[in-house]
Amino acid sequence: MTGRDLRSLPKAELHLHALGAMRASTLAELSAEAGFDAPDPRAFSTFDEFQRIFPAVYRTLQRPEHLRRLVRETVEDAAADGVVWVQPHVDPHIYPQFGEPDEVMETILDEGRATAERHGIGFGVTMGAMRHLGPETAERLAGFGVRYADRGVRALGLTGDEVAYPAEPFARAFAIARDAGLTAAPHAGELAGPETVRVAVDVLGATRIAHGIRAADDPELLSTLADRGVSLDVCLTSNHLLGVTDLAEHPLPRLLAAGVRCSLGADDPLMFGVGLLDEYEIARSRLGLSDEQLAALARTSVETSGAPPERIAAWSAAIDDWLAPARP
Repeated sequence: MTGRDLRSLPKAELHLHALGAMRASTLAELSAEAGFDAPDPRAFSTFDEFQRIFPAVYRTLQRPEHLRRLVRETVEDAAADGVVWVQPHVDPHIYPQFGEPDEVMETILDEGRATAERHGIGFGVTMGAMRHLGPETAERLAGFGVRYADRGVRALGLTGDEVAYPAEPFARAFAIARDAGLTAAPHAGELAGPETVRVAVDVLGATRIAHGIRAADDPELLSTLADRGVSLDVCLTSNHLLGVTDLAEHPLPRLLAAGVRCSLGADDPLMFGVGLLDEYEIARSRLGLSDEQLAALARTSVETSGAPPERIAAWSAAIDDWLAPARP
């Protein structure tokens, strides 16, 4: 299936984890520099095996310039895919080797903004709370992120095993974030069923959900998401390779048909071998989405990004131009 050039379609990358965005070549180089063999980042068949790759990637970041390189290359790769706004999940508290959390946060924001500016795009951050660290840690992270709400932090996320660590205890963390104007954007509806999506909306106040595709199993929930304008940041290849759903049966078309707003994300390009442009190509070639549907995904991504309103307006106009019929 062919159509308009998807690289030139303005789109935001909202579902991206910083460690999972490291280039494979960088992983190999930094591993060798640290004196150990680079792991195969695609050698997993279960979610637990997938999760164990992150510590190996983390071990390679031994100097502040390594962190800067990770952020710089993440932004560069996004820009090469036609991304106009990139917003990775990060937690500066997990990098004590680089200084106090504020120092780490400033490093990430400084490098992200500088690289984005060179490429003519925007950069923001989602605070990535981790379920296994508990709700009190998430509350502290939310409070930390609030202090940077006017300097680049746009959302609070919640990652990890949603089966082992239910979302309800994290309600206060998300209330802290929402009260300061940050988007509530937890992971839900990936490893567990639609009830986790409902909890994310009703208990955490989520207006954007990472994954969320299990909502397709509950027609009433689909209506709720559509009526409230809750968007889902969907990751096609991630869902396929982690065994969440076969690509040929992916519920994205059903979600769109039900009126649920969706965007696409690459999740962890290092592990899944795709960038955001690849995900749009897959949505077109494997799921049969039209250019109008692909433009709608891109529009949702920029409108829910938390980017400055004037930038969102400009990108929306550029999406209209992308869809406009070619003049003879």
